[in-house]
Amino acid sequence: MSSESKVSALVADGASDAGSKTVFKVLLAISFCHLLNDTVQSLLPAIYPLLRDTFRLDFGQIGLISFTTTFTASLLQPLVGLYSDRHHRPNFLAIGMGITLIGLVTLSLAPSYGTILVAAGLVGIGSSVFHPESSRVARMASGGQHGMAQSLFQVGGNAGSALGPLLATFILPRGQRSIAWFSFVALLGIILLVDIGAWTKRRRAALAELQVAPPLAGHVVAAASAEPHLKLSRKKIVWSLAILVALMFSKYFYLASLGSYYTFYLMDKFHVSMRSAEIHLFAFFGAVAAGTFFGGPVGDRMGRKVVIWYSILGVLPFTLLLPYANLFWTGILSVLIGLILASAFSTILVFAQELVPSKVGTISGTFFGLAFGLGGIGAALLGKLADATSIRFVYHVCSFLPAVGILTAFLPDLNPVERKTSPR
Repeated sequence: MSSESKVSALVADGASDAGSKTVFKVLLAISFCHLLNDTVQSLLPAIYPLLRDTFRLDFGQIGLISFTTTFTASLLQPLVGLYSDRHHRPNFLAIGMGITLIGLVTLSLAPSYGTILVAAGLVGIGSSVFHPESSRVARMASGGQHGMAQSLFQVGGNAGSALGPLLATFILPRGQRSIAWFSFVALLGIILLVDIGAWTKRRRAALAELQVAPPLAGHVVAAASAEPHLKLSRKKIVWSLAILVALMFSKYFYLASLGSYYTFYLMDKFHVSMRSAEIHLFAFFGAVAAGTFFGGPVGDRMGRKVVIWYSILGVLPFTLLLPYANLFWTGILSVLIGLILASAFSTILVFAQELVPSKVGTISGTFFGLAFGLGGIGAALLGKLADATSIRFVYHVCSFLPAVGILTAFLPDLNPVERKTSPR
C-alpha cells in the first residue's frame, strides 16, 4: 500500500474513532473484562448473608455497605472521566482492576466491620476508574458502529452481574477467606487490560500522526463529516443532556422496581413459592440481557432517537397493564418490558457521546455513574414507599414512569446517514 493510501486510510479511520473496520478482538476483550469487573461487583451483595452471620450485622449496617459501594462507584466516575479526557490514561484500565483486587483481598481478610467498609469502598473505586476508560476503548474499536460496540460492552457487564451470585453459591459456603479466590478473576482482568491499554496507546499514536499529516483531496476529515451535531448550540446540547438524564431516571427507577422487588410482588399478589418467583426474575434478567445487545445495532441502522422512542415510551402500554395482569401475563409482560427497556442505555450513552464528542470519558463516567446511583436510590425510595403503602401500590405508581419518554420529542435528530464518512 502506498504512503498516500495509508494516510488516507487513517483519515477515514479517524472519522469513525476506531477505523473503517470494527476491531472485534478488542471489543470482545473489553467486554469480557467488563464481565470480570461486574462479576466482582455483584459478588458483594451475594455475600451479605455471610457478612451478617460473621460480624453479626443488622440491616442498617448492610445497607451502609451497599451505600459505600454505590457512592464510590457512582459519584467518582464523572470525575475520573473528566480527568481521563484531559489526560489520556489507558493504564487506568488495569489500575482500576488492581484497586478492585486490593478490595477483594481486604474483604477476605477483614477483621472488623470498619475494614469491610474500606474494602467495599475500594471495590467501588475500582469500578469507577474502570468504566469511563473502558467505554472509550469500546468506542475506539467500534469502526463507527458505536451503538453495537456499547451494546456488546454492556452485555459483558450484564453477564458478569448474573455470574457473580452464581459463582458465590459454590465458593462462599467455605467462609470469608474463600472470597480471596475471586482475586484470580481480577488478576485475569489486569493481564487482559494491560494488553488492551497497549493497543489504545498504539491507536492514539496512529491518530496523532494523522493530525500532523497534510490534508488529502477527496477525503473528508472527521470533524467535518462525523459530527453533524456540531451545528447545535451549547444551550441545545445542555438541554438534550438534561432530557437524557430524565430518561435515565425513568428507566432505572422502573428497573429497580422489578430487579429489587419483583419476587416480593409475585409472592404477595399470586402467593407463588420463592423458587417460582426466582424463575420469573431470571426470565426478566434474561430479557434485559438480550435487550441490552439489540438496542445498539438497531440504533446504528435506524438512528438513536428511534430506539430511545420505543425503548422508553414504547413500554408504557405494558407497564400500565402489568398491575392488572394475572400470573401468566405478568410473566409475559415483564419479559417484554425487560427486552424493550434494556435497549435504552447503550443508545442513550452513544447519543450523549455524539452530543459532546470531545468529552467521551466525562460523558461515559457521568452516565455510568447515573446508572449505578439511580438504581440504588430508586431501590431505596421504592422500598420506603412499599413499607408505607404496599408492594402492589409501588407497581401502580411505577407503571407511569415510562411516560417520561415523551421528552424524546425534544431531542435533536442525529441522522445515522449523516454520521457516515464519505466513501473512499
